[in-house]
Amino acid sequence: MYFCEGKVESNTAIGAKIAGAVLQKGRLYEVGGAVRDRLLGIPRTQKDTDYLVTGIPLSELVALLKKFGYVDLVGRFFGVIKFTDKDTGVTFDISLPRREKSTGTGHKDFEVDFDPSLPVEADLGRRDFTINAMALEVATGKRIDPFKGEEDLKARLVREVFPQAFEEDPLRMLRAVQFASRFNFEIEPKTWGHLLASVKLIETVAAERVAEELNKLILLSPKPSIGFKLLERSGLLKIILPELAEGVGVTQPGGYHRWEVFEHSLYVVDAAPPKLAVRWAALLHDVAKPRAKVETGEGATFYGHEKLGSKMTKQILRRLKYSNDFIDQVFLLVDKHMFTTQVTDKGLRRLIRKLGPELVFELLDLRRADVTGQGMGGKTDDVDELEGRIKSELEKKPPFSVKDLAVTGHDIMEILRISPGPAVGKILNHLLEQVLDDPAKNEKSALLKLAKDYYTGPEVK
Repeated sequence: MYFCEGKVESNTAIGAKIAGAVLQKGRLYEVGGAVRDRLLGIPRTQKDTDYLVTGIPLSELVALLKKFGYVDLVGRFFGVIKFTDKDTGVTFDISLPRREKSTGTGHKDFEVDFDPSLPVEADLGRRDFTINAMALEVATGKRIDPFKGEEDLKARLVREVFPQAFEEDPLRMLRAVQFASRFNFEIEPKTWGHLLASVKLIETVAAERVAEELNKLILLSPKPSIGFKLLERSGLLKIILPELAEGVGVTQPGGYHRWEVFEHSLYVVDAAPPKLAVRWAALLHDVAKPRAKVETGEGATFYGHEKLGSKMTKQILRRLKYSNDFIDQVFLLVDKHMFTTQVTDKGLRRLIRKLGPELVFELLDLRRADVTGQGMGGKTDDVDELEGRIKSELEKKPPFSVKDLAVTGHDIMEILRISPGPAVGKILNHLLEQVLDDPAKNEKSALLKLAKDYYTGPEVK
């Protein structure tokens, strides 16, 4: 990461025609993270650029933008427009300058004053941190930096714009941690003090917003461990992920791990590829170890921690309002993370079936990260060998689900003269188990014979 000196080029992601039309009536600025990342030399996609328009009333701005694309007033009361360029299909957030004041807990109720005549500095003054409170005037390339965000970027500091920032929106505490971790910055001492004083307020924030910020920490930070250590130091971790906090100080004697449970989990996240399901699984794969730990004369055992941990994982992610599909993926990764690489061909096919052809490779990524996170210099040659076997097996295209069978439910109903119902599914699953053991059996006549031998009437189980 580096800091770009000199004038920032004023080329705009929104397009010259649209920018020109806006500039005929008002002023147009890139704001927030787009400016920050330009100065840090971090590439941003077009859709990640936010704009601010001054000097044009909301109704006129909407009418102007409709000539160039689709307009959605997602924030009518906040002066926020979601605009989609009809030529590129890219969507931008475009807003009018506003002042806002939180009037309820959890950043849920506000007094909002959006006004096209407000100067850009007034809008920047409501933002969270100085590094996000800068604007770039599109017409001139001039930076507007009333809170010295550029200086804080150079000093590698996360500093609040105003002392009540965390009271106004407690989620900003997680954002402070996320930015510190993402850019390897320090949280400025006064800002850190205000964060510590506001920790309990995180309980008022909706679970979905907490999850969104955790996702950014997990995915965008080169070393998420930095952020999770800050969460633990601040006390935020005990509130948002108390199960993970149980691992703090829990040792793992026995010679397999260099680190305590909590630190080990963080280093596994650092070593995992930046895929959300894999990194969440890395974070939670040993979450049950504190509860499963049994001291022995030679150290300690953690038998069954993967099974208990997968159940705890499901509870945690449900609490954070993740989708069922995502929860199922992370559950499986945690549940199966203790798999053996010394598996038979039958066992290999069952592993692939259980996880699916894509998730099984993410399980291997998790194992590699787990070994790295042990801090003992372990090798993963056995995982590489297993990966080769999985690829070879997939190339053979054996059946991994009932839809891959050489017979259908209709075939089963016809040959056995039965009606649609649970029995059909049970028979198909039985046939799948047979061909997982011996893929050569996946032939229609052989499967129909197996079905006849298995089916004994309506009581089939």
